[in-house]
Amino acid sequence: MKVVQRFGPGHRILVTGGAGFVPSHLVDALLARGCTVVAVDNFVTGAKENVAHLAETSTFTLVEADISDGLPEHHPALAERFDAILHMASPASPTDFEKLPVEILRVGSVATLHLLDRAVADGARFLLASTSEAYGDPLEHPQRETYWGNVNPIGIRSVYDESKRFAEAATMAYHRSRGADVAIVRIFNTYGPRMRPDDGRAIPTFIAQSLRGEPITVHGTGDQTRSICYVDDLVRGILLLLDSTETGPVNCGTEHEMSMRQLAESIVSLCESSSEVTYVSRAADDPKMRRPDLTRARELLDFEPEVTPREGLHRTIAYFRERLG
Repeated sequence: MKVVQRFGPGHRILVTGGAGFVPSHLVDALLARGCTVVAVDNFVTGAKENVAHLAETSTFTLVEADISDGLPEHHPALAERFDAILHMASPASPTDFEKLPVEILRVGSVATLHLLDRAVADGARFLLASTSEAYGDPLEHPQRETYWGNVNPIGIRSVYDESKRFAEAATMAYHRSRGADVAIVRIFNTYGPRMRPDDGRAIPTFIAQSLRGEPITVHGTGDQTRSICYVDDLVRGILLLLDSTETGPVNCGTEHEMSMRQLAESIVSLCESSSEVTYVSRAADDPKMRRPDLTRARELLDFEPEVTPREGLHRTIAYFRERLG
């Protein structure tokens, strides 16, 4: 089904976590449409350099604040009504789960409730960035949106998994009880420029190690799989959902599934590196396999990923090569 653009010139959009990896690309895309964008970030994992190129853009405002404490409405950019709120804020890498567990829980719960209240007050469309982690270590493959998941509620990853599951429940509660216009996107493994080289996720780790000539550290046997999605495809899918009237949840990602061993070997080859692949202990509750069923995204949003893993990895390696020198 063809989705008609709903948000563009004259619309004010709030993006939480707006200086983060994926949200900063969303900010760029919304500005390119002619929207006025306000990004809020506390810079726990976001980086000002991700939006530094927008410093002279009159339709963009960056506010430093922790949305878990509520939106600081005394700020003039936050006092005006929003047409849409994209709740993208949350630390999301495996290393964050151990370093920032309470912060992750707060942004998924308290912040979500604050933002839903604001969406209801403004009559704004609210889009929640959820995650494939909602499926946990899945027993269904590929994962459909109807699958309830297999999550360890007290494991190290639970702070992220359960905060997103709570956020989904809160989003639907506000939709049912308060008439909020909502959408939930479940994001699968995404990569591209502006990722942190030290964030603990596989692709930036493998690229940084390859470029430095260091051993590639693959967790476990390397047989566990992921389906990797280039950030431009993800942003396009999120905007399709935002423009639609769909509630979701809707999976967004690609079906380019590969093992961690294959991914590591591909990156070493593309980097023309001498690095050797080595193996370290597998992290607790690390999912054995991950691939979205994209039927709903195709049927409801006419979404189709376009960037191949080879092309996406080339672009990402180029970014890290320039950044790491």
